Amino acid sequence: MTEPLDPLAFTAALAPGARLFGLDLGTKTIGIAVSDEGFRIATPLETITRVKYSKDVAKLLELAERNRVGGLILGLPVNMDGSEGPRAQSTRAFARNLKPLTSLPLYFWDERLSTAAVTRTLLEADASRKRRDEVVDKLAASYILQGFLDRLHVAERADDLRRL
Repeated sequence: MTEPLDPLAFTAALAPGARLFGLDLGTKTIGIAVSDEGFRIATPLETITRVKYSKDVAKLLELAERNRVGGLILGLPVNMDGSEGPRAQSTRAFARNLKPLTSLPLYFWDERLSTAAVTRTLLEADASRKRRDEVVDKLAASYILQGFLDRLHVAERADDLRRL
């Protein structure tokens, strides 16, 4: 599976009006966030409790169709030194297994510290442990997707400047 070099290359192939899903793949849950059609804002959508791969993917793809999603941004949990450990390998395996089941393009996004950042924000907001557990995965997915969207707009501005 080849990865596009930059977010512009990834989004260039998407249909007009398509949205993106950001995914935070955990061992017990999949956090999902959705972008707006202009690729500006990531919004937490849902958390899927993982049961079995085929059921998890069916639910994910049903949500993607319902939300007019044109591509998936998968959080890639790389280690702090940039190496890939077991969690990153698990994410890549999820993507490899998903690829034959959908035509949606996939893009990996470095998700280092996304869950930690979201948890810190929830702690600062004085959210209860129960509330944090309910929302952390979809908020982490939103954090991942927003990072991609922000990078996309930096790349667009740089591309515009090169054309001047």
